[in-house]
Amino acid sequence: MSVFITFEGPEGSGKSTVIKAVQKHFEKETEVMVTREPGGIHVSEKIRDIILDEDSEIDGITEALLFAASRRVHLTEKILPALEDGQMVLCDRYIDSSLAYQGIARNLGFDTVMEINKIAVENHMPDLTLYLKLDPEIGLSRKKTNDVEHNRLDNEELDFHKRVVLGYNKLSELYSERIVTIDASEPLEVVIESAIDQITTFIKSRGDL
Repeated sequence: MSVFITFEGPEGSGKSTVIKAVQKHFEKETEVMVTREPGGIHVSEKIRDIILDEDSEIDGITEALLFAASRRVHLTEKILPALEDGQMVLCDRYIDSSLAYQGIARNLGFDTVMEINKIAVENHMPDLTLYLKLDPEIGLSRKKTNDVEHNRLDNEELDFHKRVVLGYNKLSELYSERIVTIDASEPLEVVIESAIDQITTFIKSRGDL
């Protein structure tokens, strides 16, 4: 079942937990590969270390270019081969993250960031994107409470994270045929059930189930 599904959302929205549950559900029916951005393969993980290192001093354009470089090698070396092999690919973040974080939150603009990423991804867009929508104050509070990875982006001011959410909201309107919004403030089991239902509905619409 060759299908490319991405999960997007602000910090603390629960993407990683939801992805694990979705993987467990669908691997009963098909081969599922879980990956993440930035990262997923050795080179991209090295770039991730640079981008997210709390001691890194890079501007928004450099950040966008590094994300795009990481995305390119991740796509060509891991995602596309998995799709060609007929796998379901679940990816924690993809191009929409760059549009929200660098395009809006860093004030580079959608058009600038999209042009950079057109080179990186060519025409390889997700089949379906689940946007876990959450108030940034709740998300940041979750990250502080839970023992999870903290990085340079977590240290940004609250206004930055509010702009990220505004960016995602705009994307969900622009690409409503691809992006499905899920209320991530709901109990975790409800969010997981919604994610599974949305993916199942999408796959059935393609005739794969």
